[in-house]
Amino acid sequence: MKNILTTFLLFLSVILYSQEEISNKKSNIIFTPEIMAGITAEANTNFPERDFHKAFSLNLGWKQDNNPQEWAQRLKAPRTGLRLGYSNFGNKDSLGYAITLMPTIEFNAFRKKDLKLIVGSGASYFNKKYHPLTNPNNQAVTTDITWSFRLFMLYHIFSTEKMDWRIGGGYSHHSNGHTRLPNQGYNSFLISLSADIKNSSKDFLIDNLKDISSFENSRYNYVSFRTGFGINVLSKVHTSKKEVYTLAGEYGRVYNNTFKIGIGFYYRFYQMYYDYIVDDESLVQDGREFDYFKENPWRYATNFGLSVNGEFLLNHIGIDLSLGFNIHKPAYAIDWRINQGWSVVPRVIPENNTNIVLGEFNTKYKVKHIISARMGLKYYLIGTHKVPKNNIFIGANINTNLGQADFTEINLGYVHNFKN
Repeated sequence: MKNILTTFLLFLSVILYSQEEISNKKSNIIFTPEIMAGITAEANTNFPERDFHKAFSLNLGWKQDNNPQEWAQRLKAPRTGLRLGYSNFGNKDSLGYAITLMPTIEFNAFRKKDLKLIVGSGASYFNKKYHPLTNPNNQAVTTDITWSFRLFMLYHIFSTEKMDWRIGGGYSHHSNGHTRLPNQGYNSFLISLSADIKNSSKDFLIDNLKDISSFENSRYNYVSFRTGFGINVLSKVHTSKKEVYTLAGEYGRVYNNTFKIGIGFYYRFYQMYYDYIVDDESLVQDGREFDYFKENPWRYATNFGLSVNGEFLLNHIGIDLSLGFNIHKPAYAIDWRINQGWSVVPRVIPENNTNIVLGEFNTKYKVKHIISARMGLKYYLIGTHKVPKNNIFIGANINTNLGQADFTEINLGYVHNFKN
């Protein structure tokens, strides 16, 4: 599953580069080295001591100034790119380093040309991870490969003949998407210094460049359905990866063939919850808190709800975001009891044992139980700038319970556009 996701992200990176249809320009590529420093927050109690977080990256960017497609002009000619980064978390023995490969997109922030917002999502390799005996205090990551996310703001400070210098700051996150526990994740806050190395070729040909005023404002409705396959684990002692099956749909509107917003529904079946119930594990045994789950294991292992969905359409690529509201997710209560208790809750949980404290159903639980979110990337078979009546997409997403990783997913979907 992790290899599939990594390959998919690399595939999207290539597509981002290939989307520009101008073929008569000499070059639109920008090379940007970047150095960063900052702090990595504690991921858990007794997290290893560490020095400053230090990082370096090489960024290959593709300017979209000459791209005549509507999305490029509506978004004020953003820059798409591919970032290769190295991160040192300040403790080589316990935290080690990470190598990150990440597709990125850069926008003007607040309509200021000198202020840029950069968003990226990709994959990272870690050389150090949690081990119960040799590295027990690093509960940030438990897998070699993780998801990675980056949100930065950069400001242009001055230019020379060959370079444009920028300073910035932002947030970096690494998580395995709940495919193995513990998975507290790395959260780092960094400042950066970078330089865009100017291309020696100045004479870009821009005959096909369209001004945004040449595009008519447009609106049309759509309906979409998708099915997904995900994986996750239940707890630190229930370590077998189990499937999550998803069916979802949405209806909404596309604005200017670039921004998409809709409302939808989702249905999910969690194999880990189902197995916990049918295997008669501790918390569902007769006389225990959730013994009634055994009356209908399928029902109590399911989750359904409503969602608000948004998406940026970049021709073949979609940046997909949604906020969900769970109507039914009863087995999350078992999940919370086991994973939010003291230390490691054992697989066999004795009754009336004062040495084992389970998670409490507090306000934090109630909020996470209700609110879900997902983010990821899509690849459309037919470029959305053609506004096809029917289209197919594949996607990769991470799903969360209000920021807490729930499961990692790949999906296949269909969309029908009601375009006149």
